[in-house]
Parts: sequence; structure tokens; C-alpha cells
Amino acid sequence: MACSHRARFAAALADLRREGRYRVFADIIRDCGAYPQASLFEGVSSRPVTVWCSNDYLGMSQHPKVLAAMHEALERAGGGSGGTRNISGTTHYHVELESELADLHGKEAALVFTSGFVSNDTTLSTLGKLLPGLIVFSDELNHASMIEGIRHGGSEKRIFRHNDLADLEHQLKASTPGVPKLIAFESVYSMDGDFGKIAAICDLADRYDAMTFLDEVHGVGLYGPRGAGVAARDGVMHRLDIIEGTLAKAFGVMGGYIAASSDIIDCIRSFAPGFIFTTSLAPVLAAGVLASIRHLKKSDAERIALYERSSLLKRMLNQAGLPVMSSASHIVPVFVGDAAVCKSISDVLLREHGVYVQPINYPTVPRGTERLRLTPSPVHTEAMMEHLVSAMDAVWTARRLKRAA
Repeated sequence: MACSHRARFAAALADLRREGRYRVFADIIRDCGAYPQASLFEGVSSRPVTVWCSNDYLGMSQHPKVLAAMHEALERAGGGSGGTRNISGTTHYHVELESELADLHGKEAALVFTSGFVSNDTTLSTLGKLLPGLIVFSDELNHASMIEGIRHGGSEKRIFRHNDLADLEHQLKASTPGVPKLIAFESVYSMDGDFGKIAAICDLADRYDAMTFLDEVHGVGLYGPRGAGVAARDGVMHRLDIIEGTLAKAFGVMGGYIAASSDIIDCIRSFAPGFIFTTSLAPVLAAGVLASIRHLKKSDAERIALYERSSLLKRMLNQAGLPVMSSASHIVPVFVGDAAVCKSISDVLLREHGVYVQPINYPTVPRGTERLRLTPSPVHTEAMMEHLVSAMDAVWTARRLKRAA
């Protein structure tokens, strides 16, 4: 490697460190059966910590039904799938999983990918190639995977202000009639914790003959009848053309998917390189997700407990005068506003208090809005919350950080 290249890499990393945005991965093993407890490894030794930033929102990665299904699949089918979906990688677990997901969302069919990022990127990029001249209207706070998919598809992209229906309608009205249009947005925006205006966006889509693409990754499993998502809660799931979700958050395992009409699913299956040319999800993972979905379709206990836990934590943070940001969902963001300070707070909480919460910095959120993103789950106890709030209160006091107004 030429020295000039080395210098550029070193300079890029130095810039990240100078801004306080250099990311350090915590080396942990979650304690099976004791989540949210985990062991943090520091060299050859380890110590206990409590995880406060996981997307395993319901603790389903530890559920006995999920673990039993994965053990059974491992013994029956072995480790990997053995190939792409077209070449030996479609197992009966995949077929059952896609049928279960289609049923969950009331759609004709579903398609499973290796991650939520891949399902967004692959689907949106393929739509851009299948629909020449497509204009994608994208909420300004959409996830990076959606932004990448739109870019890779080569579609014209028009960004509308977050949840601003007037701005979206203005842009739809200004577009050329007859040109294919797609509105891409989310049900839960995971950094702020607010909800997308699904019904109103569907109204605009009907008025201006646009397709709809809803990212439900932070909603599926958590909201609505059977955990079908925010669109199901709002009674508008049937009005959406494509629903995208994840198998790695509320469902607790790994993978992503889309649910839509048979023709749309068949087109993505047949034309999407990101689906065609990659090894399929391991059967053991598909089996675990299948068990998780089937359980959460019948059980509301986990969802009810999640709402209680998140509401309690918000009250406790507010009572302590900590700058918890307004959030209508289960996500609990705490404002910091500086990348270096955010990283420093995270380090102190982990090192001195055994509280593991990662800093959320640019480019995940805009500069100046850096925050800690707390994700309480049904298995976080009140005692754990008291310890968390006490630790954060001590850090804010010691550093004379700004409190809530």
C-alpha cells in the first residue's frame, strides 16, 4: 500500500477521534436466561454489566420457545443453509417463515432476506430498475438502508421534511402526472421515537397515484393486533403496497423481510441481485424467528410489559431532571448535544457504574443532537432502572451538564 494511502486512512480516523465520533465496540457476552445482564470482557478478565441499548426490545432472543426451536433445527438441519435460495438454500423453515410473515401483515406473500438493511437496500434499488422514471419521495429521517437503496436504484429522489404532509403534498403535486411514484417512510423513527403519519400518507398516495413503502422495523412485534406493527394498530395495514420489517429486533433473532402482493414479491425474488446472489438465512435462525412470531401473534404480555417499563423509565428520568427527549414510542432518548461529551458519558457509565449504553452521534443523528438512546425491555427491573437513573444523575451532576428545562 502506498504511503499516501496510509496517510489518508490515518487522517480519516484522526478526524473521527478529534470529533469524538470514533466508535469503540464493547466486547460482551449476553448471559443466556439473565438478559439484560451481560459480561464485559476487558483483556483476559470480565465483569458484569447491564445492557441498556439493545434492539432486542422484548427479550425474545432468550425466550424458551425460541431457544428450543433453534436447538431442534440445529439437530435436524445442521448449521448453515448450504446455498442461495435458488441453489439448495430454500429449506422448509424458510417457506414456513415467509408464509407466517405474509399472514402477519395480511399480504399475499413475503420474502426473507439476511438483514433488515439488505431488505430495504435490495428492494428499493430493484424497484428503481423495474420502474423506469420512478420518483421516490423519502422522509428526511429515513434510515441509511433506505437512502442507500434509493441511491443504488438510480431513481430520482425528493426528500420531504420529516412527517410534514404539506411539504410531501406540494412535492407530489409538482411531479409529472403519469410518472411512477413511491413514498418511502417509517412507522417508528428510532432515534427520536416518534411515529410516522401512516394513514395521512396513504391518503396522499391514493390522491396522487403513488405506491407506498413502509419500514416497520421498530414497530413490528411491538404494536398492533398480533404484533403486526403500527400500521395494523392504526387500521391501515391493507392500504400499504410494501411493508418491510426485521427479524432481529422485537423477534429477537436475525434477518429482514418484505410483505406485499404476489407479483411484487415475485419480481423482487426474480430480479434483485441482493437476494439472488447471497446465501440464505441459516435454518436455525429461521426456526427461531418462526417460533418467536408464532408466540407474539398470540401473546400480548410482552408488549404490555414493554409499554409499562418504557413509561416508568421516562417518568423516573423526568423526575430526576435529566433531559429525556419527548417520545411517543418505547424508545427513550436522552439529549446530550455534543459528540465528545456523549462518548465520555457513555464511557463513565460503563466503567464506573456497569451501565452499557452506546453514544448516538453523527451520521446516525445530525450534529448537535447527539444523545444516549435507552431501550428498556420487559425484563429490565425497577431496581435496574433506579440504578440507571442514579448513575446518570451522578454523571450529570459531576460534569455540571444541562438539565431538563
